Amino acid sequence: MTTVTLDALDLSALLCSRVCHDVISPVGAIVNGLEVLEDEDSAEMRDFALDLIRKSARQASARLQFARIAFGAAGSAGASIDLADAENVARGMFGDEKTKLTWSAPRALFPKNKVKLVLNLVVIAVTAIPRGGVINVSITGEGDAPVFVLTAKGAYARIPPHVEKLIAGTPESGTVDAHAIQPFYAGLVARAAEMDVRFSIEGDTVTIRAEPAAAPAGDVEDVRDSDDHQDGGNGI
Repeated sequence: MTTVTLDALDLSALLCSRVCHDVISPVGAIVNGLEVLEDEDSAEMRDFALDLIRKSARQASARLQFARIAFGAAGSAGASIDLADAENVARGMFGDEKTKLTWSAPRALFPKNKVKLVLNLVVIAVTAIPRGGVINVSITGEGDAPVFVLTAKGAYARIPPHVEKLIAGTPESGTVDAHAIQPFYAGLVARAAEMDVRFSIEGDTVTIRAEPAAAPAGDVEDVRDSDDHQDGGNGI
């Protein structure tokens, strides 16, 4: 199947739509709370409005901080990101009564695209358990060759529809819209980070595994040929 490509304008527009979709709900709740404060004299209603504003402001801030790393530049080209920062924004975005997030990772700086990938995989893991549950993120290895294993366990767990095709860049529809841009973008980041992403499901648990992409067979042969020449043509 042909790989779908998006030009820079379409990609940026779809990602902006995704971020706006995530932020508009808490921002709208803040506006509603402010309107109640303006119109209500009841102390009880004013307390309710203030509580709504506080909760919604925290939610909007958490979603923007997450988007800054998962979708944004979050530093100059080639920059590294602290895994602790990734954990903090992931917990702020998804840690609630419905979903419990556990995180196991070294205290280290990892290449930006690899950190962006793991955060985008967390988003996908959340959609794998629509009724909530437990998501475990495990990061092992060094920054140049890490292994990410995310498990999402919960009722009605399933590999999200079309996600594997979207990550591969080959959506069945042949197009990408604002609803599909996040997994499609995750695939772009995975390829930029030279990582393979695989899905599996067993019972009520979906597993997402990302690891360094294997070198093409031709590249391996080229390396071997080079070694043979260096050894005067005598293989070892």
